[in-house]
Amino acid sequence: MRFGKLLMGSLFLAWLSTGVADDARLAALQAADDERVAATLAADAKRLAEVLAEELHYAHSSGTVDTREQFIDTLASGRSKYEAIDYLERKFSFPAPGVALMTGRARVKVANAKGGMDAELSFLAVWREEQGRWRFLAWQSCRLPPPQ
Repeated sequence: MRFGKLLMGSLFLAWLSTGVADDARLAALQAADDERVAATLAADAKRLAEVLAEELHYAHSSGTVDTREQFIDTLASGRSKYEAIDYLERKFSFPAPGVALMTGRARVKVANAKGGMDAELSFLAVWREEQGRWRFLAWQSCRLPPPQ
């Protein structure tokens, strides 16, 4: 009987610590994404370089695909200016150790030489944990039709 209580107590503590670890991991990931959005809006090349993975694959809703260097250069040069990134929905999941998926919808407003974009997007993003920090690895989005 005593062994059973010890085992149940150990299982409860393991479950409790997993929940706390998941909460901390989720909070760190949300903070990293909040920093990515702030750095994007500010067109801050240094901050972007810290949060974007070197192998970044950024597929815009227009079909254009940028590397990390291209994405940072486009923002820092002013060729594109993100004026707003407002999440309508943002969810995270952890399919494998050190990997997180972020899905949702966002209202995004961008100005550029072609006039820009103001649209609601559906997106999938991939985050990877590197040396204890979350880094933004990939983005894929598509424009959603306006509500009817």
